[in-house]
Amino acid sequence: MGHWQALPTSSGPLQAWREDPEDTPRGAVVVVQEIFGVTDHIRAVCAQLAAAGFVALAPAFFDRLAPGTVLPYDAEGTARGRALVARLGLEDAVAIAAAAAGALRAQGLAVGIVGFCWGGTVALLGNTRLGLPAVSYYGARNVPYLDAPARAPLMFHFGALDPHIPPEAIEAHRRKQPQAQVFVYPQADHAFARAPDPPYQPEAAALAWQRTLAFFTEHLR
Repeated sequence: MGHWQALPTSSGPLQAWREDPEDTPRGAVVVVQEIFGVTDHIRAVCAQLAAAGFVALAPAFFDRLAPGTVLPYDAEGTARGRALVARLGLEDAVAIAAAAAGALRAQGLAVGIVGFCWGGTVALLGNTRLGLPAVSYYGARNVPYLDAPARAPLMFHFGALDPHIPPEAIEAHRRKQPQAQVFVYPQADHAFARAPDPPYQPEAAALAWQRTLAFFTEHLR
């Protein structure tokens, strides 16, 4: 069962949702939320990682601004989430991810990072700035940060039907990060991995997750 734990950061403590495997961990993964907070979806990702043998830690990034915030997937929740991530900023978000990675490394664990939407861009920066093996799901804010060299293995997942990430943006990932694995799912939209409600696309989500687990299994030895 998962639980909340305190996570010290350079700007003060916040909460993080943690899931641990039953047996000896094969590594650990920082899980970075969408703009909606540590939702049931993010906690489910943590549980899936733990079931696969990884410690999962999902910082509540909004605790810096509005502790305990979890937003609905509607227009009002989207507007508030966008305002919160704009106030937080990517620099502070990366600092929080660094604190989470440091807490896991202090336990002797190899650490990677996975993020979704806004969190997908934080995951990319966790690679280029922190040296973490990273998996980025539909990071619509990635393109301005693709020129920085990768410092660890890197994987991207996109939906071909995603209006927020056009084909030329996906091509920029391939061109500027040629060593990275870039996967595009033909029938998938934005947020295709967020079960169970639309735009969830189960076949694409399952394949992307299989690839994600294989990635962390290989790179968190």
